[in-house]
Amino acid sequence: MGRATRSMTKALRGAPHTPITFFRVPHSATERGDHARPDCRRPGNISTATTRELVARGDEVTVYNRDRTSATAPIPDGVRRIVGDRADRDAFERQMAEAGRFDAVLDMICFTPEDAESTVRAFRGRSNQLIFCSTVDIYAKPASRYPVREEEPGRYTGSFSYAVDKVRCEEILLAAHERGDFPLAIIRPAATYGEGRGMVHSFGRATTYHDRIRKGKPIVVHGDGTAFWVSCHRDDVGHAFAAAAGNARALGKAYHTAGEEWLTWNRYHELVAEAMGAPPPTLVHIPTALLARVTPRARICEQNFQFNNLFDNAAAHADLGFRQTIPFVEGVRRIVTWLDANGQIEDSDADPHDDRIIAAWERLGPNMARELIDLA
Repeated sequence: MGRATRSMTKALRGAPHTPITFFRVPHSATERGDHARPDCRRPGNISTATTRELVARGDEVTVYNRDRTSATAPIPDGVRRIVGDRADRDAFERQMAEAGRFDAVLDMICFTPEDAESTVRAFRGRSNQLIFCSTVDIYAKPASRYPVREEEPGRYTGSFSYAVDKVRCEEILLAAHERGDFPLAIIRPAATYGEGRGMVHSFGRATTYHDRIRKGKPIVVHGDGTAFWVSCHRDDVGHAFAAAAGNARALGKAYHTAGEEWLTWNRYHELVAEAMGAPPPTLVHIPTALLARVTPRARICEQNFQFNNLFDNAAAHADLGFRQTIPFVEGVRRIVTWLDANGQIEDSDADPHDDRIIAAWERLGPNMARELIDLA
């Protein structure tokens, strides 16, 4: 426990909680990252659930965002709003200085080292606690053991810039914690899903995936589909963030909030189909390295999905009361219901991407067999 943690533990006990949580609402498919960012980077996902929970427990909540309202990230009544753009760091830091002191700051949109440095300037000496939304992607892949614990030593150094930047953000914020700038808690979600976007798959989050399952079309799976993956609904993850706010036990610690149903990718796709009331899909397994070479949409498979993603949540269980209460199939049903109600499932017939890849792969196998017949 660092100096900042010791000095602020007493202040958090019994303090009136006036947290600020800040996020931004995406307004286009590009910014949503439906193909390129199948991780927790989509702003407003976890923040929505966290804000609701903070308000429900009686906290005075301030939200900082760009004032773009969205049906997927509604702000509850009674929440104070500060409008601004985090990317304009000078203006953001001035606004935070004018806002005064907060009992807790939940930083949900700190993605780059420059963001982290701005956070330090904005809240140095102005918050009893800073909660940073990090990611389980900070760990080296493959990990040294499974399930991964928070003290896992290796850090990601590959080509996935999101993970590399989050590693550096943690380093900057931990250094500020040790200097006494503010007490820090880190929460590292794994894949988090919620109403407003489709489920992740080998090509990102495009909702054509759901349309393919509904129409009985084959689904591309990276590798042999036996790597483990975990997913957690945003309401369960949001509970952990809210529970960390004003929680003296969380100071100076890091926590996982990962899904607790350990599914292979093969089983994952089967359960998505079950949740949609569709038959088990035909799975087309294609080597990960080949997929990543032929389509940018599959680069995340090489960077992340091909590895086991299994995490120990014991610390969050003990200190934050975290549990996965929404079963995966039930969570997917909620997602698909929302997508259908809002007309958000895209027509897969209009996007030949998957079918072209499947057709090429089906030609490749027989051609290889003929070319290498002498090896048989």
